[in-house]
Amino acid sequence: MKESSCLREFARYASLNVMGMIGLSCYILADTFFVSKGLGTNGLTALNLAIPIYSFIHGSGLMIGMGGGTKYSIQKSQGEHRQANRVFTNAVYLAAMFAVVFVMIGIFFSGRIAAILGADESVFEMTKTYLQVILLFAPAFLMNNVLLCFVRNDGAPQLSMAAMIGGSLSNVVLDYVFIFPCGMGIFGAVFATGLAPVISMLILSWHFIRRKNQFHFTKCRPERKLAAAIFSSGLPSLITEMSSGIVIIVFNSIILRLQGNVGVAAYGVIANLSLVVIAVYTGIAQGIQPITSRNYGVGNLRNVRTILRCALITMLIVSAAIYAVVFFGAAQITDIFNSENNDMLQRIAEQGLKLYFIGSPFAGFNIIVSMYFTSVEYPLPAHVISLLRGFAVIIPMAFLLSAVADMAGVWCAFPCTELLVAIVGAVFPGSRKIFSVSSRISS
Repeated sequence: MKESSCLREFARYASLNVMGMIGLSCYILADTFFVSKGLGTNGLTALNLAIPIYSFIHGSGLMIGMGGGTKYSIQKSQGEHRQANRVFTNAVYLAAMFAVVFVMIGIFFSGRIAAILGADESVFEMTKTYLQVILLFAPAFLMNNVLLCFVRNDGAPQLSMAAMIGGSLSNVVLDYVFIFPCGMGIFGAVFATGLAPVISMLILSWHFIRRKNQFHFTKCRPERKLAAAIFSSGLPSLITEMSSGIVIIVFNSIILRLQGNVGVAAYGVIANLSLVVIAVYTGIAQGIQPITSRNYGVGNLRNVRTILRCALITMLIVSAAIYAVVFFGAAQITDIFNSENNDMLQRIAEQGLKLYFIGSPFAGFNIIVSMYFTSVEYPLPAHVISLLRGFAVIIPMAFLLSAVADMAGVWCAFPCTELLVAIVGAVFPGSRKIFSVSSRISS
């Protein structure tokens, strides 16, 4: 593949996946908007307490989908079609296994989880309802993520994007219908969210109806070695999504102590907007994965390096635009979700937006570099980067800075963490050759 053709393919895949991921992230953003309008500050607090569970479900689906999609793309580019089908089949087995676990948790432990997450009497029932319904819809979320990734790697990024956006738009419409005309409250919001992946899969079914799919379910037993390979390739995607949930849980506990339910509601505005921003970076990263894996599979190293450079340059441009919008529009953004005109919520959220999103370019770098290493079957640095930003650094950083600077410290924990992890990624053994995979291949 010529370099000019590679650039066009990058632009196509990245743009489609960014739009699709923005659409996908709007599942929760739509909930935030309509819940804030229909249920006020308590509804917004309940939503923000429950939202980490969605991150765990979505991250599990992405882990299986991205890990399986990467292995599938490499096997297909090398002409190993039978093994590629086994990859898809084992990905479905893994999704089914995770689905059973999430559904059982939803049936038996929703109330206990709501209490652990900090829901008091005023928001407990709404939090429990949201948790239970989102967990019962876990099979749909998981399978949708698997199919999105495989259809994208099967040469149909437009359809994958259409499915993500179609599901998200349906969620926006159903949110309004269920919360306002139907008066279904928090149940209506989460029910609309749960129906979105079902609608997305119906759109994806067109790929199979037209018989365009080159992957098929095949008769084979679950394979531990193949499952481990899928986990290894997809683990950074899981940690990236789980980190959002972990951060929300930790921040909620700290903010409840500092500012109570209103502070958590204010953080809900920032957390949900952060999901959209992270989705943009994830879209760029997912956009480079199929073409990077394909070019790596056939040994075209020049194109692999070109794709990564383009992704990082794109990320920097997008980051500058995002922070400009957030910094100058903080008051207007907060006002959209502040239906009760709560002065305290407005003040906390405005400060948080301006401080929190300083970390955007560092987060974008970490997400894209993690996906790059995964795409060329070099997962160790991707795992290290993902673990540091998801757990090892952000949690102690949040407690430390909040003890020093209260709410300002909470907001600064995210940019400080992402900056430190980006530095680690830049000096990690082998990362100095980030624009060259030749040493890895030759070994």
